[in-house]
Amino acid sequence: MIKVLVNGCNGRMGQEVVAQIKRTDDFITVAGFDKEINYTSTFPIYNNIDNINELVDVIIDFSMPEATLKILEYASTRNIPVVIATTGFSDDQMEKVKTFSNIIPIFKSANMSYEVNVMSKMCAIVSKLLSDSDIEIIEEHHSNKVDAPSGTALLLADSINDALNNELYYEYNRHSKREKRNKKEIGMHSIRGGTTVGKHTVMFFGDNESFEITHNVSSRSVFAKGAVKAAEFITTKKPGLYSMDDLIQI
Repeated sequence: MIKVLVNGCNGRMGQEVVAQIKRTDDFITVAGFDKEINYTSTFPIYNNIDNINELVDVIIDFSMPEATLKILEYASTRNIPVVIATTGFSDDQMEKVKTFSNIIPIFKSANMSYEVNVMSKMCAIVSKLLSDSDIEIIEEHHSNKVDAPSGTALLLADSINDALNNELYYEYNRHSKREKRNKKEIGMHSIRGGTTVGKHTVMFFGDNESFEITHNVSSRSVFAKGAVKAAEFITTKKPGLYSMDDLIQI
């Protein structure tokens, strides 16, 4: 039985992870960590990290970057692997994540959906075949999402850019410019509204034709399922920084 601590357990995704673990025979949630204590929970929830006493095999993190770094510090002193599903890290924060990965195994993905990571690989292939295209990315999320563009949009852009020898740059603020589109840019557009779970479209524009790849999520459970799968994967690994590329073999 794999014992899990869920960081951000009171949030929407934290609750989805707990629900997914209940549906999985080989996992059990033994503790949670969050800003507030939920006394109705079936497992102990802590808001003081020093009070956690449970033996933990892996930590699944759906929180905020600051909270992720706190749980990584905790995990690194106890040799606990961590799955990071949090997004919105600054460059400095990512450097800290990489430093911790020298001590413990860390699985990090901007999107825990298997299919969206397949989409990422598809976009890399298509970008090579349509290398002269104008590329635009549109992402849609619920009105409560804090970071923009989404981590998934950046994941898709990075996969395209890597495939094209990192010759492109990301244009977020075209509204402030009065000039024609640069062939070297990837346009990034964020839409926020309602309860939309997540939708990402990558558009390749050529002369007189266009090509689109879209991934749409209707339930957060797909992210929780992917996070639990990543947790199973990371518990047997040596220190290092792992991603969906390591989990998805094609």
